[in-house]
Parts: sequence; C-alpha cells; structure tokens
Amino acid sequence: MLDHGAEDRLLVDIFLQAHREAPQEIIVDATDDPLHGKQEGRFFLGCCGHYCYLPLYIFCGEFLLCAWLRSSNIDASAGSVEELQCIVARIRSAWPQVHIVVRGNSGFCREELMAWCEANCVEYLLGLAKNDRLKAEIAQEMGEAEVQCQETGRAARRFKEFVYQTRESWSRA
Repeated sequence: MLDHGAEDRLLVDIFLQAHREAPQEIIVDATDDPLHGKQEGRFFLGCCGHYCYLPLYIFCGEFLLCAWLRSSNIDASAGSVEELQCIVARIRSAWPQVHIVVRGNSGFCREELMAWCEANCVEYLLGLAKNDRLKAEIAQEMGEAEVQCQETGRAARRFKEFVYQTRESWSRA
C-alpha cells in the first residue's frame, strides 16, 4: 500500500538528524509553479497571470520539511494546518520546549491557521492583504516613507503597531 506521508516524515527525520539545536521558525509558503503545456490539474491564477500549480512548501531555515504539489484552483493555505500538525508534533517530540514561529504571506492569514497556532503555542507572523481599512490606518507612515524615498532616492520603511481584526472572518483581534 502506498504511504503518501512517507516523504514528509522522511524530510522531517533528516532535518532532526541534521540539527543538534531546535529551530527558531518554520516558514510556510505557497508559490506558483508556471506551466508551459496543458498538464492535468492546471488552472489560471489571475494574480500570477499564467496557468500554474500552487505547491505548498514548509521550510525550517534551508531545510525543506514539506513539498506538496497542488493545483492552483484552491486557497493558498489549503492543507497547511494538517501539514503543520504533523511537522510540529515530530519536531516537539525531539525538542519539547522548542519555540516555533510560523511565518507566511497573506495567503496564510486565515482563521483556521491562526487558531491552530494559538491553541498549540506556536507563534505566527502572517502578511495581510491590502484593504481600505489597513491603508487608512497606515496613511501617515506611507506618506512619511514616500517623502523619505523622494529625498534619498532609496526605498524607505516605516513601522506601526496597532490592533486589527477582520469584520467577520477572524474570531479575535
């Protein structure tokens, strides 16, 4: 019988054997994989402008812990909680007190993932997609960065901390 999880377990086992110290973060990523033919499972992804697959990758540093080839007609975060459950459990079996931070782009900023992280003492740092409320909240900082960029000719960054919650899709701020 084919064991679909064997590759993922092997990747985590190799990672654990290669490290004496616990990891500081696990990076979750979905990226487009452009297609140049009419492969089965291909879909057009408007944000990328081409037909592609949407693989899910989970890294710890330079070590690949999960690589899952998926069609692109799904949410970028699909399956990430299930994969993280297995990976985090295996890492914590080796290092019970390990501090883990899951980092991902706005495609992973979903209630299911955030709630799982909070319930399992996993910190997370996730991007937020632009929207009018967020743009209004950081308008002053964006203006300051634009002025600095014009003055110096170099990209500028500004940071601001504030509490934010979606109107419907998140259970907490």
